[in-house]
This record gives sequence, C-alpha cells and structure tokens, in this order.
Amino acid sequence: MLKYVNTGIVFQEIPDEVTLAINISNCPCHCPGCHSKYLWEDIGLPLTTSALDDFVAQYGTDITCIAFMGGDADPKGVNSLAQYLHEEHPQFHVAWYSGRVRIPAAVNTADFDYIKIGPFLAHLGPLKSPTTNQRLYRILPGGEQQDITDYFWKR
Repeated sequence: MLKYVNTGIVFQEIPDEVTLAINISNCPCHCPGCHSKYLWEDIGLPLTTSALDDFVAQYGTDITCIAFMGGDADPKGVNSLAQYLHEEHPQFHVAWYSGRVRIPAAVNTADFDYIKIGPFLAHLGPLKSPTTNQRLYRILPGGEQQDITDYFWKR
C-alpha cells in the first residue's frame, strides 16, 4: 500500500504548473545524496483515492497539477491513482517522479501528463543542469513521450 508523509505546493517541479507534490514513503531507490532519506522508511498515511479527494478539496483552487513524488515500490499503485485523478478530477494535470532509470513496463504512460525519471546523482546535477541524468517527459495523447528536460536549463 502506498503511503504519503507530507505534501507541499511547489513551482519548479513541472513547467508552468502550480503543483501539489505528494511525498510517498518506502522508496526502494536509496539514491546517493538523497535529500529526502526519511522517505526511505515505510511511514506515513495511506495514499488512497479518498486522500486524493481530500487534497483536491483542500488545494483545488490553488493548484493546476498533482505530482506523485516516489512510489517506486508500487508503480501499479501510482498508475491506478493517476488514472483515478484523470477520471474524477480531469481539471488537474498528473505527474510522477520515479527514481528509476526507465518507466516501468507496468505503467500506462497515457494516465499521466508528465513523468520524470532518474535517480538524483549529485555529480550530474539536478534537472536544471545540462549534465543531469534525469529526464522529464510530457506525455502526449496516446502515451507518446516528449522529452522536455532542456526546458529547465535553456531558460
């Protein structure tokens, strides 16, 4: 079961979006240099469709996007929640950050608007660095992936 530890409204995760970032625990990636090691633990509250509905009720007029930050221990679960958001709250874009190097085959990319992948590797820098290993994809209709990583470092 997916669990979340906290949330926050962020402005730099997804281009041109005001994003509610939901920090998911039990991360199996354990990236060297991780700034959120507390998310390695299996802690927090269940991340359910009811929790998502509560977030929408609380933040709905202030945000344009909902991002799952983590969830690599259960990518099918993240996918299911993304699908739910698209069906029940279509006014929001849906994003996912995975620390994996590839999008898992079990994930239907068409259920997302954005997917960011790649572990944080300090020597390569974050997404806004031209040397980053991380990639940010805009998901086009049908699930096609458009790499928009350079949006951050060409600005």
